[in-house]
Amino acid sequence: MSDETPAPDEGAERDDFLTRILDRLLDLLQTVRDWVRQEAEATVKEKIVPPLQKLGLAIASAFAASTLFVIGAIFVAVAAIVYLSQLLGVPLAFLLIGAVFLIGAGIFTYVKARSMQR
Repeated sequence: MSDETPAPDEGAERDDFLTRILDRLLDLLQTVRDWVRQEAEATVKEKIVPPLQKLGLAIASAFAASTLFVIGAIFVAVAAIVYLSQLLGVPLAFLLIGAVFLIGAGIFTYVKARSMQR
């Protein structure tokens, strides 16, 4: 019967040995996880953040430029209406300025649609 049941010291040693192996494996997994996290962080900082920053600056610049363009177009339209209303009358001046803006919008839409199809 003594062959079938392990001695209490053998079981304790084996449990202690398994516990140490599991602890070391968990430490190794923790180290691997930390390394992967550091590498991912470095990759994001090097490869993803700079292009996104450039894109953000490009979008902000485009927004500022388009805002200035719209304000300038409004002033030009008002000046054209005032000038043309003296020559042709107010209704015809509004008609001409509106037509110019509609044609410009159509041309812009056509060019943009063509560039997006490429």
